[in-house]
Amino acid sequence: MTIFRLVAILAVIGGLSVSPGAAGQPALGMHRIAYINVGPAAPNASNVAAFREGLRESGYVEGRNLTIDFRWGDGQVERLPGMIQDLLALKPDLVFSTGGPPTILAVKAATTSVPVIFITGDPLAEGVVSSLSRPDANLTGFALLAQNLGAKRLELLRELLPGAKRIVLIWNPGIASSVASKKEAEAAAAKLDMSVQWIQARNPGELQSALASTPVKNADAMMVLADPVLGFERARILAFAAQHRLPAIYFWREFVVEGGLMSYGSNLTAIHRQAGRQADKIFHGVKPRDLPIEQASTFEFVVNQGTAKSLGLTVPQSLLLRADEVIR
Repeated sequence: MTIFRLVAILAVIGGLSVSPGAAGQPALGMHRIAYINVGPAAPNASNVAAFREGLRESGYVEGRNLTIDFRWGDGQVERLPGMIQDLLALKPDLVFSTGGPPTILAVKAATTSVPVIFITGDPLAEGVVSSLSRPDANLTGFALLAQNLGAKRLELLRELLPGAKRIVLIWNPGIASSVASKKEAEAAAAKLDMSVQWIQARNPGELQSALASTPVKNADAMMVLADPVLGFERARILAFAAQHRLPAIYFWREFVVEGGLMSYGSNLTAIHRQAGRQADKIFHGVKPRDLPIEQASTFEFVVNQGTAKSLGLTVPQSLLLRADEVIR
Protein backbone atom coordinates (compact mmCIF):
# COMPACT_ATOMS: atom_id res chain seq x y z
CA MET A 1 0.00 0.00 0.00
CA THR A 2 1.46 3.37 -0.97
CA ILE A 3 1.76 6.22 1.49
CA PHE A 4 -0.68 8.29 -0.67
CA ARG A 5 -3.37 5.60 -0.45
CA LEU A 6 -2.83 5.21 3.29
CA VAL A 7 -3.23 8.95 3.86
CA ALA A 8 -6.42 8.98 1.76
CA ILE A 9 -7.93 6.12 3.76
CA LEU A 10 -7.05 7.73 7.08
CA ALA A 11 -8.55 11.03 5.93
CA VAL A 12 -11.84 9.39 5.03
CA ILE A 13 -11.96 7.41 8.27
CA GLY A 14 -11.19 10.49 10.29
CA GLY A 15 -13.62 12.70 8.41
CA LEU A 16 -10.79 15.01 7.44
CA SER A 17 -11.32 15.16 3.70
CA VAL A 18 -12.53 18.51 2.37
CA SER A 19 -12.50 17.61 -1.30
CA PRO A 20 -15.72 18.95 -2.87
CA GLY A 21 -16.22 15.77 -4.83
CA ALA A 22 -15.41 13.27 -2.08
CA ALA A 23 -18.31 13.53 0.33
CA GLY A 24 -20.67 15.50 -1.90
CA GLN A 25 -21.47 17.85 0.99
CA PRO A 26 -21.43 21.67 0.97
CA ALA A 27 -18.72 23.43 2.93
CA LEU A 28 -19.79 24.20 6.49
CA GLY A 29 -21.00 27.64 7.51
CA MET A 30 -22.68 30.57 5.78
CA HIS A 31 -21.12 31.65 2.48
CA ARG A 32 -21.44 34.99 0.70
CA ILE A 33 -21.17 35.59 -3.05
CA ALA A 34 -20.86 39.02 -4.66
CA TYR A 35 -22.46 38.87 -8.11
CA ILE A 36 -21.54 41.77 -10.39
CA ASN A 37 -22.37 42.55 -14.00
CA VAL A 38 -22.08 45.83 -15.88
CA GLY A 39 -25.25 45.01 -17.83
CA PRO A 40 -28.93 45.11 -16.85
CA ALA A 41 -30.63 42.47 -14.73
CA ALA A 42 -33.58 41.48 -16.92
CA PRO A 43 -31.69 39.99 -19.93
CA ASN A 44 -29.56 37.97 -17.51
CA ALA A 45 -32.41 36.33 -15.59
CA SER A 46 -31.93 32.88 -17.13
CA ASN A 47 -28.19 32.95 -16.39
CA VAL A 48 -28.79 33.92 -12.77
CA ALA A 49 -31.29 31.06 -12.46
CA ALA A 50 -28.72 28.63 -13.88
CA PHE A 51 -26.03 29.86 -11.48
CA ARG A 52 -28.40 29.36 -8.55
CA GLU A 53 -29.23 25.89 -9.87
CA GLY A 54 -25.55 24.93 -9.94
CA LEU A 55 -25.20 26.12 -6.35
CA ARG A 56 -28.29 24.17 -5.26
CA GLU A 57 -26.91 21.03 -6.89
CA SER A 58 -23.85 21.46 -4.67
CA GLY A 59 -25.98 21.90 -1.54
CA TYR A 60 -26.16 25.70 -1.21
CA VAL A 61 -29.52 27.31 -0.51
CA GLU A 62 -29.99 31.06 -0.12
CA GLY A 63 -31.11 31.97 3.37
CA ARG A 64 -29.80 28.71 4.83
CA ASN A 65 -26.08 28.54 4.04
CA LEU A 66 -25.73 31.10 1.26
CA THR A 67 -26.19 34.82 0.60
CA ILE A 68 -25.86 36.36 -2.87
CA ASP A 69 -25.50 40.14 -3.20
CA PHE A 70 -26.23 41.47 -6.71
CA ARG A 71 -25.05 44.62 -8.43
CA TRP A 72 -26.08 45.55 -11.99
CA GLY A 73 -24.56 48.42 -13.96
CA ASP A 74 -27.29 48.87 -16.60
CA GLY A 75 -24.56 49.36 -19.21
CA GLN A 76 -22.83 52.20 -17.33
CA VAL A 77 -19.18 51.22 -17.02
CA GLU A 78 -18.41 54.27 -14.88
CA ARG A 79 -20.53 52.76 -12.08
CA LEU A 80 -18.31 49.69 -11.74
CA PRO A 81 -15.72 50.96 -9.20
CA GLY A 82 -18.41 52.08 -6.77
CA MET A 83 -20.43 48.89 -7.14
CA ILE A 84 -17.36 46.72 -6.59
CA GLN A 85 -16.33 48.61 -3.46
CA ASP A 86 -19.88 48.27 -2.09
CA LEU A 87 -19.72 44.52 -2.63
CA LEU A 88 -16.24 44.09 -1.18
CA ALA A 89 -17.34 45.98 1.93
CA LEU A 90 -19.77 43.10 2.55
CA LYS A 91 -16.78 40.73 2.97
CA PRO A 92 -17.77 38.16 0.32
CA ASP A 93 -16.14 34.73 0.18
CA LEU A 94 -16.29 34.84 -3.61
CA VAL A 95 -16.91 37.32 -6.43
CA PHE A 96 -18.75 36.08 -9.51
CA SER A 97 -18.02 38.47 -12.36
CA THR A 98 -19.92 38.34 -15.65
CA GLY A 99 -20.61 40.96 -18.29
CA GLY A 100 -17.31 40.77 -20.14
CA PRO A 101 -13.89 42.41 -19.78
CA PRO A 102 -14.96 45.80 -18.35
CA THR A 103 -16.51 44.14 -15.30
CA ILE A 104 -13.83 41.51 -14.83
CA LEU A 105 -10.88 43.89 -15.22
CA ALA A 106 -12.44 46.31 -12.74
CA VAL A 107 -12.86 43.49 -10.22
CA LYS A 108 -9.28 42.34 -10.84
CA ALA A 109 -8.02 45.86 -10.14
CA ALA A 110 -10.04 46.09 -6.92
CA THR A 111 -8.98 42.88 -5.16
CA THR A 112 -6.13 40.41 -5.23
CA SER A 113 -7.32 38.44 -2.21
CA VAL A 114 -11.00 37.58 -2.69
CA PRO A 115 -11.47 34.57 -5.01
CA VAL A 116 -13.04 35.51 -8.36
CA ILE A 117 -14.89 33.35 -10.88
CA PHE A 118 -15.49 34.98 -14.27
CA ILE A 119 -17.07 34.25 -17.64
CA THR A 120 -15.68 36.01 -20.71
CA GLY A 121 -14.77 35.50 -24.35
CA ASP A 122 -10.98 35.26 -24.47
CA PRO A 123 -9.34 35.98 -21.10
CA LEU A 124 -5.84 35.94 -22.60
CA ALA A 125 -6.54 38.47 -25.37
CA GLU A 126 -8.58 40.61 -23.00
CA GLY A 127 -5.79 40.78 -20.42
CA VAL A 128 -7.79 39.07 -17.69
CA VAL A 129 -5.24 36.30 -17.04
CA SER A 130 -1.76 35.49 -18.30
CA SER A 131 -2.29 31.72 -18.41
CA LEU A 132 -5.27 29.43 -18.97
CA SER A 133 -3.69 26.45 -17.23
CA ARG A 134 -2.62 28.40 -14.16
CA PRO A 135 -4.58 31.64 -13.88
CA ASP A 136 -3.52 34.68 -11.88
CA ALA A 137 -3.60 34.31 -8.08
CA ASN A 138 -7.26 34.89 -7.18
CA LEU A 139 -8.88 34.37 -10.60
CA THR A 140 -10.43 31.44 -12.41
CA GLY A 141 -13.39 30.95 -14.71
CA PHE A 142 -14.64 30.16 -18.16
CA ALA A 143 -13.49 31.15 -21.66
CA LEU A 144 -16.14 31.21 -24.38
CA LEU A 145 -13.52 31.75 -27.15
CA ALA A 146 -16.39 33.00 -29.30
CA GLN A 147 -14.23 34.86 -31.81
CA ASN A 148 -13.44 31.60 -33.58
CA LEU A 149 -17.04 30.94 -34.60
CA GLY A 150 -17.69 33.74 -37.10
CA ALA A 151 -16.79 31.64 -40.12
CA LYS A 152 -19.13 28.87 -39.01
CA ARG A 153 -21.99 31.33 -38.54
CA LEU A 154 -21.47 32.81 -42.00
CA GLU A 155 -21.43 29.33 -43.52
CA LEU A 156 -24.77 28.57 -41.84
CA LEU A 157 -26.21 31.79 -43.24
CA ARG A 158 -24.95 30.94 -46.71
CA GLU A 159 -26.51 27.46 -46.48
CA LEU A 160 -29.84 29.08 -45.64
CA LEU A 161 -29.41 31.85 -48.21
CA PRO A 162 -27.22 30.56 -51.07
CA GLY A 163 -27.52 33.84 -52.97
CA ALA A 164 -26.60 36.13 -50.05
CA LYS A 165 -23.93 38.62 -51.10
CA ARG A 166 -24.34 41.61 -48.79
CA ILE A 167 -24.25 41.20 -45.03
CA VAL A 168 -24.61 43.60 -42.11
CA LEU A 169 -22.26 42.83 -39.18
CA ILE A 170 -22.70 44.41 -35.75
CA TRP A 171 -19.69 44.47 -33.43
CA ASN A 172 -18.08 46.13 -30.43
CA PRO A 173 -14.64 47.68 -31.18
CA GLY A 174 -13.96 48.31 -27.50
CA ILE A 175 -13.15 44.71 -26.56
CA ALA A 176 -10.03 42.83 -27.67
CA SER A 177 -11.82 39.56 -28.37
CA SER A 178 -14.33 41.42 -30.57
CA VAL A 179 -11.49 42.94 -32.58
CA ALA A 180 -10.16 39.43 -33.19
CA SER A 181 -13.69 38.32 -34.14
CA LYS A 182 -13.95 41.14 -36.67
CA LYS A 183 -10.75 40.09 -38.43
CA GLU A 184 -11.90 36.49 -38.59
CA ALA A 185 -15.35 37.49 -39.90
CA GLU A 186 -13.79 39.71 -42.57
CA ALA A 187 -11.64 36.84 -43.81
CA ALA A 188 -14.58 34.43 -43.79
CA ALA A 189 -16.82 36.88 -45.67
CA ALA A 190 -14.13 37.40 -48.32
CA LYS A 191 -13.88 33.63 -48.88
CA LEU A 192 -17.65 33.46 -49.33
CA ASP A 193 -17.57 36.47 -51.71
CA MET A 194 -19.70 38.55 -49.34
CA SER A 195 -19.46 42.32 -48.97
CA VAL A 196 -19.78 43.62 -45.40
CA GLN A 197 -21.49 46.68 -43.95
CA TRP A 198 -20.22 47.27 -40.42
CA ILE A 199 -22.23 48.73 -37.54
CA GLN A 200 -20.16 49.33 -34.41
CA ALA A 201 -21.11 50.16 -30.83
CA ARG A 202 -19.17 50.21 -27.57
CA ASN A 203 -22.16 50.73 -25.27
CA PRO A 204 -25.99 50.83 -25.34
CA GLY A 205 -26.09 54.53 -26.24
CA GLU A 206 -23.80 54.06 -29.24
CA LEU A 207 -25.82 51.04 -30.36
CA GLN A 208 -29.10 52.93 -30.22
CA SER A 209 -27.63 55.79 -32.22
CA ALA A 210 -25.93 53.51 -34.76
CA LEU A 211 -29.03 51.43 -35.43
CA ALA A 212 -31.17 54.54 -35.80
CA SER A 213 -28.81 56.36 -38.15
CA THR A 214 -27.26 53.61 -40.29
CA PRO A 215 -28.99 53.06 -43.62
CA VAL A 216 -29.20 49.39 -44.54
CA LYS A 217 -28.91 49.22 -48.31
CA ASN A 218 -29.73 46.04 -50.18
CA ALA A 219 -28.53 43.83 -47.34
CA ASP A 220 -29.31 40.13 -47.64
CA ALA A 221 -28.58 39.06 -44.06
CA MET A 222 -27.09 40.09 -40.72
CA MET A 223 -24.67 38.65 -38.18
CA VAL A 224 -23.92 39.91 -34.68
CA LEU A 225 -20.42 39.29 -33.32
CA ALA A 226 -20.22 37.85 -29.81
CA ASP A 227 -20.10 40.54 -27.13
CA PRO A 228 -21.84 40.95 -23.74
CA VAL A 229 -23.04 44.51 -24.47
CA LEU A 230 -24.71 43.36 -27.68
CA GLY A 231 -26.12 40.36 -25.86
CA PHE A 232 -27.73 42.57 -23.20
CA GLU A 233 -29.18 44.79 -25.94
CA ARG A 234 -30.69 41.91 -27.89
CA ALA A 235 -34.24 43.33 -27.79
CA ARG A 236 -33.06 46.42 -29.67
CA ILE A 237 -31.06 44.34 -32.16
CA LEU A 238 -33.95 41.95 -32.76
CA ALA A 239 -36.24 44.90 -33.42
CA PHE A 240 -33.72 46.26 -35.95
CA ALA A 241 -33.57 42.92 -37.77
CA ALA A 242 -37.37 42.69 -37.84
CA GLN A 243 -37.72 46.28 -39.09
CA HIS A 244 -35.42 45.60 -42.04
CA ARG A 245 -36.59 41.99 -42.49
CA LEU A 246 -33.02 40.76 -42.23
CA PRO A 247 -32.39 37.03 -41.74
CA ALA A 248 -29.82 37.02 -38.96
CA ILE A 249 -27.59 34.71 -36.99
CA TYR A 250 -26.58 35.44 -33.40
CA PHE A 251 -24.18 34.08 -30.78
CA TRP A 252 -26.58 33.20 -27.92
CA ARG A 253 -29.68 31.00 -28.07
CA GLU A 254 -31.51 33.69 -26.05
CA PHE A 255 -31.75 35.77 -29.24
CA VAL A 256 -33.59 32.93 -30.97
CA VAL A 257 -35.85 32.20 -28.01
CA GLU A 258 -36.89 35.86 -28.15
CA GLY A 259 -37.62 35.84 -31.89
CA GLY A 260 -34.29 35.78 -33.72
CA LEU A 261 -33.78 33.44 -36.66
CA MET A 262 -30.67 31.38 -35.81
CA SER A 263 -27.83 31.19 -33.31
CA TYR A 264 -24.60 29.26 -33.00
CA GLY A 265 -22.46 29.50 -29.92
CA SER A 266 -21.71 28.42 -26.38
CA ASN A 267 -24.55 27.49 -24.06
CA LEU A 268 -24.39 30.27 -21.48
CA THR A 269 -26.97 28.61 -19.26
CA ALA A 270 -24.83 25.49 -18.94
CA ILE A 271 -21.72 27.55 -18.22
CA HIS A 272 -23.45 29.54 -15.46
CA ARG A 273 -24.67 26.30 -13.92
CA GLN A 274 -21.09 24.99 -13.95
CA ALA A 275 -19.92 28.25 -12.35
CA GLY A 276 -22.22 27.46 -9.42
CA ARG A 277 -20.52 24.09 -9.03
CA GLN A 278 -17.12 25.78 -9.35
CA ALA A 279 -17.99 28.01 -6.40
CA ASP A 280 -18.36 24.88 -4.25
CA LYS A 281 -14.73 23.94 -4.93
CA ILE A 282 -13.56 27.34 -3.74
CA PHE A 283 -15.76 27.16 -0.64
CA HIS A 284 -14.01 23.86 0.15
CA GLY A 285 -10.64 25.60 0.06
CA VAL A 286 -9.38 25.05 -3.48
CA LYS A 287 -7.36 28.07 -4.64
CA PRO A 288 -8.54 29.75 -7.88
CA ARG A 289 -5.01 29.53 -9.32
CA ASP A 290 -5.26 25.74 -9.02
CA LEU A 291 -8.42 25.65 -11.15
CA PRO A 292 -7.50 25.96 -14.86
CA ILE A 293 -9.72 28.16 -17.02
CA GLU A 294 -12.41 25.94 -18.53
CA GLN A 295 -12.76 26.46 -22.27
CA ALA A 296 -16.08 26.02 -24.08
CA SER A 297 -15.84 22.85 -26.14
CA THR A 298 -19.43 22.24 -27.22
CA PHE A 299 -21.61 24.65 -29.15
CA GLU A 300 -25.30 24.64 -29.96
CA PHE A 301 -27.13 25.55 -33.15
CA VAL A 302 -30.68 26.84 -32.64
CA VAL A 303 -33.28 27.68 -35.32
CA ASN A 304 -36.61 29.50 -34.97
CA GLN A 305 -39.01 28.07 -37.56
CA GLY A 306 -41.67 30.67 -36.77
CA THR A 307 -39.27 33.51 -37.55
CA ALA A 308 -38.17 31.81 -40.77
CA LYS A 309 -41.81 31.53 -41.85
CA SER A 310 -42.47 35.21 -41.07
CA LEU A 311 -39.51 36.10 -43.33
CA GLY A 312 -40.80 33.87 -46.10
CA LEU A 313 -37.88 31.46 -45.75
CA THR A 314 -37.79 27.69 -45.91
CA VAL A 315 -35.07 26.28 -43.70
CA PRO A 316 -33.31 23.42 -45.56
CA GLN A 317 -33.73 20.00 -44.04
CA SER A 318 -29.95 19.74 -43.84
CA LEU A 319 -29.92 22.62 -41.35
CA LEU A 320 -32.88 21.35 -39.34
CA LEU A 321 -31.25 17.97 -38.92
CA ARG A 322 -28.07 19.58 -37.58
CA ALA A 323 -29.90 21.90 -35.19
CA ASP A 324 -29.62 21.14 -31.49
CA GLU A 325 -32.96 22.87 -31.00
CA VAL A 326 -35.74 23.92 -33.35
CA ILE A 327 -38.23 26.44 -31.99
CA ARG A 328 -41.59 26.11 -33.68
